[in-house]
Amino acid sequence: MHYESEILNELIVAIDNNNLMQLQWLNSFGECFRAITMNLYAYRKGLEFGFTEIDFDQYGWFKRPEFLDKEDIELGTSDRYGEYSTITLGRGINQTWTYALHYSFGTAGGGSALSVYDKQFKSRQDALTFALNKLKVMMTEKIGNTDTTNYKQTVILATLKEITKAQVNMVQLALF
Repeated sequence: MHYESEILNELIVAIDNNNLMQLQWLNSFGECFRAITMNLYAYRKGLEFGFTEIDFDQYGWFKRPEFLDKEDIELGTSDRYGEYSTITLGRGINQTWTYALHYSFGTAGGGSALSVYDKQFKSRQDALTFALNKLKVMMTEKIGNTDTTNYKQTVILATLKEITKAQVNMVQLALF
């Protein structure tokens, strides 16, 4: 990974300069180079959202920070099979927003949790607009797919309808 060489260089400079404080701080992120690099990178990505706490789980891995103002927006059908997509919005301490997406085409789908590795936005509206557009592209690409078990057209069309409705509501709110 690109950040591994940067962290390795940091370690080398600290060793060359006999900087014991820096070495101890870097070493506090793990017991091996892999753990140090992954944990330090996670910590630094968290700083981009204003998260400053350094905390590790029972296995020595950096704990995922909790985003503020978390909000789930469900789009699509909400029948007994849970065939809907969800946009989760979250804000960092420094007012930087991001989103996570769980998407369902019927049986096929996927998703991820909110993460400091995700795209950053200056506002809730920017994050929501981007997520809606991304989900719209994903759904539109599956219209007419002949695998109707994994790509149920009713689910896809219902989701697209909900996306359009959400986008119209955002425009109306912006006007007032």
